[in-house]
Amino acid sequence: MQADAVLEGGGIKAFGLVGALSVAEEKGYRWKRLAGTSAGSIIASLLAAGYRAEELYRMLTDHPFTSFTPTSWYHRIPLLGPYGGASIRLWMKKGLYPGEPLEEWVGEMLAKKGVYTFADLKEKELSIIASDISRGSLLVLPRDLEEYGHPADELLVATAVRMSCSIPLFFDPVKIQHGPSRKTSYIVDGGVLSNFPVWLFDTEQPRWPTFGFRFLSETAGNARTIGNPISLVSAMFHTMLDAHDNRHIKEQDKIRTIQVPAVGVKLTDFDLDRTKRESLYRAGVEAARDFFRDWSFRQYLANRGCDGSGSVVLRMNNVRSG
Repeated sequence: MQADAVLEGGGIKAFGLVGALSVAEEKGYRWKRLAGTSAGSIIASLLAAGYRAEELYRMLTDHPFTSFTPTSWYHRIPLLGPYGGASIRLWMKKGLYPGEPLEEWVGEMLAKKGVYTFADLKEKELSIIASDISRGSLLVLPRDLEEYGHPADELLVATAVRMSCSIPLFFDPVKIQHGPSRKTSYIVDGGVLSNFPVWLFDTEQPRWPTFGFRFLSETAGNARTIGNPISLVSAMFHTMLDAHDNRHIKEQDKIRTIQVPAVGVKLTDFDLDRTKRESLYRAGVEAARDFFRDWSFRQYLANRGCDGSGSVVLRMNNVRSG
């Protein structure tokens, strides 16, 4: 059974996505098109390369994700303030940490399946969501790269994932030069503009379902401590992730969205222990089992205003004739 999958961003919480995906694969679904934002882009790219969800879980369980936040000489400068010398790095690099370690790790994982550029993805279509904050535009990679004068198929998948995962101020933005004057665009986390683009593959006549995998927001409404400019911007970003796209799911999207509890895990808890990783995974498994218990493609089509053949039908109120 073919299906499309759209994966929300959520940092280290991606273990929950993997759990939910494993249940969908057990049900017999095989992914035709995949899309992801931020951490969702990591999982989407690895699935597109040929990994299975269970395989990913085994590989991710013991990975030291703190390797994505290496300490450099910037961080060791003895300055006042909670971020110390990291403030200097933030000023110079526009991020507290480099994005190269994450890109290198994703690249190594993809290389094991023989995938380097988007041209190497033969059987599945992959879309990675990022944000160009210089032009104020949402990017769907690789296709939108053509607007910058760069061949889409030559883009490294790992580079696109890094773009989508570049949490503002936390990771360095990725720079793209374009146009005759070689203007520079700064590319950051796709969650800035769309953390859950479940609409991406919508058509009037769907031949197979699109499933969205997202997290239940457990922090909306909770007070955040704001004591400096970095914490202010951090609070703004997390507010966007909680409210933008996630304020509430439209009725027509509930039929296709698996909502995974975040079990108290935050976006950047990279030091997450094995027990918490397993809790996230199990939360995803249970959420997906609940979702698929009464799910049917016929109901999915009816909810989207289509008949069983995928043709659009008109919904009319019942009229009582005399």
